[in-house]
Amino acid sequence: MEPGNQTRVSEFILLGLSEETEMQPLLFGLFLSMYLVTFIGNLLIILAIIIDSHLHTPMYFFLSNLSFADICFISSTVPKMLLNIQMQNKVITYEGCITQMYFFMLFGGLDNFLLAVMAYDRFVAICHPLHYTVIMNPKFCGLLLLISWLLTLLDSLLHSLMLLRVSFCTELEIPHFFCEFNQVVQLACSDTFLNDLVMYFAAGLVGVIPLTVILFSYTKIVSSILRISSAKGKYKAFTTCGSHLSVVSLFYGTGLGVYLSSAATQNSMASTMASVMYAVATPMLNPFIYSLRNKDIKQALKKLFS
Repeated sequence: MEPGNQTRVSEFILLGLSEETEMQPLLFGLFLSMYLVTFIGNLLIILAIIIDSHLHTPMYFFLSNLSFADICFISSTVPKMLLNIQMQNKVITYEGCITQMYFFMLFGGLDNFLLAVMAYDRFVAICHPLHYTVIMNPKFCGLLLLISWLLTLLDSLLHSLMLLRVSFCTELEIPHFFCEFNQVVQLACSDTFLNDLVMYFAAGLVGVIPLTVILFSYTKIVSSILRISSAKGKYKAFTTCGSHLSVVSLFYGTGLGVYLSSAATQNSMASTMASVMYAVATPMLNPFIYSLRNKDIKQALKKLFS
């Protein structure tokens, strides 16, 4: 397209989940409730781990960081949506859109790496129990967390910088409730080949590598559990990673749903609803999964309220 038809925009329009006026109070109440449940639930997990000294172990150290990432993940999108509904204004500034994408990708990617690190932690605990405290020492755990932060920081920064070089047309409506990277790139007038290349490379870095670690860890875990002779021993080994496996299935299942719905259909509403499950429902359900399936967390929460 000719340069004269391109422009450096100052704002975008977020169409949201529905344009029907009577639906807005319902959406506001629903998403406010989900946000508060997510924030309070994950905060309670963090406080329970901090207060109970029995939970000062690598597994719960990573869980507390996952809860923090989930709070930030949902906070990158829902508060702006609630503000737009309340103010009856669908506008988000160009800078605000870039910032929202940066933090959404940052904490989504951090969730990804933390789940991989937690899978590795369970692999060491079940497959190499005698060497667990030596391998998963505080220094190594801190290093794993630092690497997770650095990789996701670089990934989200790279995406944001690449988007700054893109010019947009006059069509600035985003059929979503937040600035989702793919949706924003589709509005570009300038060539996005380099952005697409970076996106696929980043998907390999932030998506495939952690997933490979998770699959490798659980392959070894299942193999190790099957070698245990007693049924009680197998059950005990499985319960140590049951909650994490549930969270991994939820996170990757909803994440896969987002990309499959985007690729398989032109229906933006289907893609948006898949994103709601990934960006809102998953962080909300994680505290329930860990508190309902984990005796240590249950006891720590009771201690917190006693």
